[in-house]
Amino acid sequence: MSTPSDARRYAPATERNREPILAVLQRVLPSTGTVLEISSGTGEHAVFFAPRLAPRQWLPSDLDPFARDSIVAWQAAAPADNLHPPLALDAAAPLWPIESENLQDALPGLDLQRYPITALVNINMIHISPWAACLGLLAGAGRILPPGGILYLYGPYQQNGQHTAPSNAAFDASLQAQNPEWGVRDLEAVVDAAKAHELALVETLAMPANNLSVVFRAIG
Repeated sequence: MSTPSDARRYAPATERNREPILAVLQRVLPSTGTVLEISSGTGEHAVFFAPRLAPRQWLPSDLDPFARDSIVAWQAAAPADNLHPPLALDAAAPLWPIESENLQDALPGLDLQRYPITALVNINMIHISPWAACLGLLAGAGRILPPGGILYLYGPYQQNGQHTAPSNAAFDASLQAQNPEWGVRDLEAVVDAAKAHELALVETLAMPANNLSVVFRAIG
């Protein structure tokens, strides 16, 4: 008989980047509320961050059903009181399930009145998805976040139209070979798109392996 752990997926980069990302999140996230993680992938970040960021609540999500199965399996292996079941969420969709009036029925363990969403976290997604997913992510953050809410992005970026390292240029080429709609995004293009949704750039931080932490604050 299969066990929940059978569904667990592993992303090698997670163990390398989780501590540096955690250090940034501990500093920039609001001290209360729910953190909605968009495109949670394997779920390894969720089970690592949730107990370390309590009393904040952590709500993972992913469009891929196999990723959601992995998240559930990781939760079973490393449960935390403030870690909730994953939502099926397409970042590019014009309306997210978190905006549904019936959401509370789907998440009975999460009290959104007591713990409203105050932050969105998105790690290593926008370069392995169409540009529409990035635009959808920014639009969703603009709709959902309260004034002062935080959007945190992590991944590789071009700056001023240039790659920050030869390895990122090679990575970009490999991504576009897999799917022409993928690729390392230009940071300035992301920042400009964020402005349309009243998301102001707060800071950009250099991270391991030529990645960046990009922090926005909702000003609407």
